[in-house]
Amino acid sequence: MVKICCIGAGYVGGPTMAMIAYKCPDIQVVVVDISASRINAWNSDRLPIFEPGLDDVVRSCRGVNLHFSSDVESHVADSDIVFVSVNTPTKTRGLGAGKAADLTYWESAARMIADVSTSDKIVVEKSTVPVTTAEAIEKILTHNNPGKHDFQILSNPEFLAEGTAVADLASPDRVLIGGRGDTEGGRKAIAALKAVYARWVLEDRILTMNLWSAELSKLAANALLAQRISSVNAMSALCEAMGANVSEVAYAVGKDSRIGPKFLSASVGFGGSCFQKDILNLVYICECNGLPEVANYWKQVVQINDYQKARFVQRVVSSMFNTVSGKRIAISGFAFKKDTGDTRETAAIDVCHGLLGDKAQLSIYDPQVTEEQMRRDLAMAKFDWDHPQHLVPSSPTAASGQVAVAWDAYAAAKGAHAVCVLTEWDEFKKLDYQRIYEGMEKPAFFFDGRNVVDVDALRKIGFIVYSVGKPLDPWIKDLPAAPLS
Repeated sequence: MVKICCIGAGYVGGPTMAMIAYKCPDIQVVVVDISASRINAWNSDRLPIFEPGLDDVVRSCRGVNLHFSSDVESHVADSDIVFVSVNTPTKTRGLGAGKAADLTYWESAARMIADVSTSDKIVVEKSTVPVTTAEAIEKILTHNNPGKHDFQILSNPEFLAEGTAVADLASPDRVLIGGRGDTEGGRKAIAALKAVYARWVLEDRILTMNLWSAELSKLAANALLAQRISSVNAMSALCEAMGANVSEVAYAVGKDSRIGPKFLSASVGFGGSCFQKDILNLVYICECNGLPEVANYWKQVVQINDYQKARFVQRVVSSMFNTVSGKRIAISGFAFKKDTGDTRETAAIDVCHGLLGDKAQLSIYDPQVTEEQMRRDLAMAKFDWDHPQHLVPSSPTAASGQVAVAWDAYAAAKGAHAVCVLTEWDEFKKLDYQRIYEGMEKPAFFFDGRNVVDVDALRKIGFIVYSVGKPLDPWIKDLPAAPLS
């Protein structure tokens, strides 16, 4: 093996290839993308994505055995292994719109690989794809390059958590490699990719299986993780109604070795590029295979997530005398989780839309998200974030006078009637809340959508506090609730 090429320089392709290059200095690794601006960013001092530790990994091998290029075809042509990490967005129109994955980019990549290949290749699915996509890709490759070269298709789904992606790559829980183990070519391809990961991953963590199991494992993992979040969020609503503390309930439940403590933190809702998209894809697959009951089960995970975001907005509005019209509300955090600048499907978008719909004035701060990104996200229709051709805002809402972007949390809260924490950035735990309180309108409200602050300490300062799943502030408990839209 001489060269690995990855098509797609996004959140998955860039970091994954950087780690392979870092751990395998004798292998040439090239990341290609048709977006010249993205490639230029990977070759610059400011990488296109924020991920702790990624800068050091990239800089240590960029220009040595790690390269970023927009010359897609030539690098694909002379590579031995081609990873495909292109976008698989949710379809916005046609059959399966709103649920099914759009494989346009995947099919285009497969046709290009067939056209330019001058040697046998191992083609690796790195994107999250529907089950049996490998079979479709295999047909495209073989029918467009008949008899000339041998193509072996492998599924190697990613399991990176944004914010800890570099650590996840360096020491993964498992690496899945799915292939045709019933053929000699398939076994050789599996062994070749396994040998790459075996440079730094323990052998018992490299799992080999058939293609369909590997493809489904990715969807199943994300569905089950999202299910845990929706389960504890559903419980948080009951905790508030009963005067219980969801953090205490989750701690007790997590002590059960059969359950464990991870993904049991109540919040305003999950976000990110994978969870909702993969569950909707799973729903569509179930429906297509005549399993409506299974499809409805997984739909409920997404519905509870939407309910949690709407419920948070309801708490804000009802607590503030059933109206936020003209009131300044500070939004602390816009990324979908801490330690990333990613805003895809972030809960902040829906919360901001709900508040803007009630004519609130928003002042938003996030340490890693640019003003341009915030305004673009707030102006986009559902799923447009996943379609590059739709990146031009379709609504003037975010460009109006209702939204301002602040340079720090103190500036955002200055003169505000309320603060809403929507991302669990560590810095929000260490702020001088006495200072923030003194600069706000009174009564000063604090809505903690991530349970990051000391509720009792804030109440002693004078804040009226709502924290997801915690016993309600007497002020909030005694007020009539706004209708949940």
